[in-house]
Amino acid sequence: MKFRRQRTEDEGINLTPLIDVVFLLLIFFMVSTTFTKETHLSVDLPEAVGEQSSDLPDQIEILISTDGSYSVNGQALVNNKIETLKSALDKTAEGNNKVPLVITADAKTPHQAVVQAMDAAGQLGFAHLSITTRQPEPEKD
Repeated sequence: MKFRRQRTEDEGINLTPLIDVVFLLLIFFMVSTTFTKETHLSVDLPEAVGEQSSDLPDQIEILISTDGSYSVNGQALVNNKIETLKSALDKTAEGNNKVPLVITADAKTPHQAVVQAMDAAGQLGFAHLSITTRQPEPEKD
């Protein structure tokens, strides 16, 4: 007895299971992803009300610009490293860490630059440290 082979037609690849798996993976990643909303703090620089003192003793002033570069008593430093700032402060103070130290920073100065200046002053033993503030603008009616 001779049996004829049945012709099988090429059915192709069934994409339905593949689409299901991809869709399930997509849903899994969407559900497991944490959506973080970055918050930015709005910081107002301090304002001080009071009279300016007329008798200013000898003091050292650190000026910090917008890009974070330092100048000590009007002399710009060659770089922004803490070692350079410490040596400039030590040279200006001539070893006297009782001299008042004033830090003046631009409103858009990075916080890191101000903290680094305060750290340098603290490492050298400066105890009389003040930060420059601005007078509040009068409110317009």
